[in-house]
Amino acid sequence: MNINVRKLSLKDYNDLIDSMTQAYGGVGGLWTRTNIRDLIGMFPEGQLCVEVDGRVVACALAIVIDTEKTDITDTYREIIAAGTFSTHNQEGNVLYGIEVFVHPEFRDLRLGRRLYDARKELCEHWNLKGILLGGRLPKYHEHADELTPRQYIDKVRQKEIYDPALTFQLANDFHVKKVLKNYLPGDAESMEYATLLEWNNIYYDPKTRAASPTKQTIRLGLVQWQMRSFRDIDAFYEQVEFFVDVVSGYGADFAMFPEFFNTPLMEPYNEMPTTEAMRQLATLTEQTKLKIQSLALSYNVNIIAGSMPVVEADNKLYNVSYLCHRNGKTDEYRKVHITPNETKYYGMYGGDQVAVFDTDCGKVGILICYDVEFPELGRILADQGMQILFVPFLTDTQNGYIRVRNCAQARAIENECYVAIAGSVGNLPKVNNMDIQYAQSAVFTPSDFAFPNNAIKAEATTNTEMVLVVDVDLNLLKELNQYGTVKNLLDRRKDLYRVSLNK
Repeated sequence: MNINVRKLSLKDYNDLIDSMTQAYGGVGGLWTRTNIRDLIGMFPEGQLCVEVDGRVVACALAIVIDTEKTDITDTYREIIAAGTFSTHNQEGNVLYGIEVFVHPEFRDLRLGRRLYDARKELCEHWNLKGILLGGRLPKYHEHADELTPRQYIDKVRQKEIYDPALTFQLANDFHVKKVLKNYLPGDAESMEYATLLEWNNIYYDPKTRAASPTKQTIRLGLVQWQMRSFRDIDAFYEQVEFFVDVVSGYGADFAMFPEFFNTPLMEPYNEMPTTEAMRQLATLTEQTKLKIQSLALSYNVNIIAGSMPVVEADNKLYNVSYLCHRNGKTDEYRKVHITPNETKYYGMYGGDQVAVFDTDCGKVGILICYDVEFPELGRILADQGMQILFVPFLTDTQNGYIRVRNCAQARAIENECYVAIAGSVGNLPKVNNMDIQYAQSAVFTPSDFAFPNNAIKAEATTNTEMVLVVDVDLNLLKELNQYGTVKNLLDRRKDLYRVSLNK
């Protein structure tokens, strides 16, 4: 499955109308081809859609209004000027959402949130004060006999009542500004009531009229995973989804799990030799990868799926990390440097590919645990443009952890990038060679004035299951590269030495 959020095109009209018909089931009218053509013509950046495997299944339409010239408490028909959209003002101060819908078959993918996020980015980029929209109350008719609209809204806000529209909008940081009467004539479900909803752009600069670039702030969610027994693989998946849900709820762009975080599933094979037990675990990797791919899509977060064992057709066993993009794409990285322990107990082989991955949040690299202790790999990735390095790791003792930690911090400083590390904690007594864990997940930065004095952006509590949510600013890396106190990447003596791949 491939998911892509992009600007709407007139050629998408047939898909758009089909999805809208399914979404609304006859409530309200359908947009004409002329309506869509006019909107695209006057404000192409505001007409957004989600394409799934080449088919448009969700859409968000918007105009820009000047709140000093347009009465925001008007009816829907007045806001859109009876479908002429003459209220659109390129020099206005607020983005007004006039439509959002998702085909019912695709609602479990949370595509509405992607569209709302895209609107927020557009709002920041255009330096608009915020977003306004009128929101239906599709469940109000079930409570209208005993609750006023305001009482109903309060109960939805307090989560005593679930309303599919308002609950979603509140969860996406919108607040109710006013109750609107006669907003959408014929809307029997809402009893023709609606909410005027508002989202405020905290980056809005009233002194600046021109569009300002969106801040390149990326949010990382690191899972410090507790090793524990699971009754079955579904219980394991529930725990994985719990953490994905948590970091997604905080608006994270990336979620990362530790190296071999799925080894609790080896418990049924504990009587086997460790080599055979790891190969049995490898039989679960494909379905686990597919599950995490689906979570990346439905929770709209890129997931570094720790690492898992993979047996290839030549019967070689590899330690593999999957990068499951939120658009449906999946990349993989195979641990290059195999530890003596992995060789002795599991008979693992090292991978032979080192490359950065392009994501919707910049270029990232993945190194697995022991790999980060080899500075050449980090330098090669830096030369390929890496901005964030992810290091899922597994260490049993403090001295092993310190090696990973200190080397990861060195990679951040010498390569002028962010490095995020995530490990497992707790005990796993029923799995041979995985019985104890020691970890403190963290995010490291370069060492210069724009960054923390100790070059540590954030760190988790040692040996405690938790999530670390951290923002990193890619613009600071660009400034450091050109204007830093020292410039490690620029000042290298390439006339004297060089680090490069042999193939």
